[in-house]
Amino acid sequence: MSNRILSGVRLRARLGCTVAAVLALTAAPALAQDVARMEQVVRSSLDRNEFTGSVLVARGDQVLLDQGFGLANREWNIPNAGDTKFRLGSVSKQFTAVAILQLRERGLIDIDAPVKTWLPDAPAGWDAITPRHLMAHTAGLPNVTSLDSFRAYKMQETTPEATLALFRDLPLDFQPGQDFAYSNSGYLLLSLIIEKASGQSYADYLDQHLFRPLGMADSGYDVSATVLPRRASGYTPAPGGGFANAEYINMVVPQGAGALYSTTRDLLKWEEGLFGGRLLDPESMALLTTPVRSGYAFGLGVRPSQGGQLLLHSGGIEGFNTFMAHDTGSDMTVIVLGNLNGPAPDKIGADLMTLANGGTVTLPEERSEITVSAEDLRAYEGVYELAPTFSITIAVVDGGLTAQATGQQALALSPEAQDAFFLRMVDARITFTRDASGVVESLTLHQNGREMPGRKR
Repeated sequence: MSNRILSGVRLRARLGCTVAAVLALTAAPALAQDVARMEQVVRSSLDRNEFTGSVLVARGDQVLLDQGFGLANREWNIPNAGDTKFRLGSVSKQFTAVAILQLRERGLIDIDAPVKTWLPDAPAGWDAITPRHLMAHTAGLPNVTSLDSFRAYKMQETTPEATLALFRDLPLDFQPGQDFAYSNSGYLLLSLIIEKASGQSYADYLDQHLFRPLGMADSGYDVSATVLPRRASGYTPAPGGGFANAEYINMVVPQGAGALYSTTRDLLKWEEGLFGGRLLDPESMALLTTPVRSGYAFGLGVRPSQGGQLLLHSGGIEGFNTFMAHDTGSDMTVIVLGNLNGPAPDKIGADLMTLANGGTVTLPEERSEITVSAEDLRAYEGVYELAPTFSITIAVVDGGLTAQATGQQALALSPEAQDAFFLRMVDARITFTRDASGVVESLTLHQNGREMPGRKR
């Protein structure tokens, strides 16, 4: 579901994705918001058929942009709007984490107790796993949505216990607490723990203790069979261009890993209520927002921002991709809910937060190419390693520079400034860094709000 040049780095799982990486947040002191420019950024992706959905940007409770783009239902030509309901995918995880911490405050969950406390039939290999591990993706559980059997399984009639059986007997990827690996499996277990500890279904608990107190009447656990007013249909890019209806997923499967629906307006209520102290006490809020490993806290990614923290998560599920971020320093909230699979919500969300914090954004169609000689281009040639199994090979071909990611075709790079290039076929940039002697030593891939550095071998 990601654009080509990053498809070798599988940050996105089928039910959702990991938190977006560091955003470009060079905030200007004045924090001037250009709302017309925000809308232009969204329309740029809409015009390229990369995005349809709803977008909201707010500073505190002051809404700056609240607009739908494209169609909620392509067959009936119904437009998206601020009250359109979207499946959230992994943005759901923060709701699950908040529920666990609420139950901790009530003395019903010890987040450092073994999961066997609530799931006595858990395998012996899980003896050291705790809710703390599950919320931070440090349990070592294999990710159920990455299993070869998952695509067929997700369409079947099933139960949460049957989904658990898909991975319960598999070996752990690492010992609990020793590493980080994004896993939807952990949040499936957290859903069951919430039910055991509270005596309510996961859906009922969230409705009573999260949604109703904040007046979130347009949010809940999505059930395919339910006739739900204003629910968007989910789409995926068609192989030959255009759009196709997304594959079916039985919504019993995702549970607390990605089964919720909401609207941009309801999610603003969530951000205001959560960060306004209406759901958790200060100790719990500190747990929720303090990174454990790899910049990930409990159901939230954490990044430094101008004067505070950027707390964010993105999500993906069949037919939907989503992004939500809150900057505690500037009190800015950006919510992007899309009903077309692809990376556009992450990129739009990153760009909107940059604009909201007074920064600038250059759209792909606004980039201009300069002339660089083939001789000068040869300084960039080489293999750059971005991850142990992912690299980008830079080469001069027919007088121009190309970038070829692991397992992918070579794509042309267009120079826009010294040591700065952009790709016309995908919305991405590559910048190069030189050492003190002027020799190129590394590159950084900028795509979908992420910055991925790689050193030359």
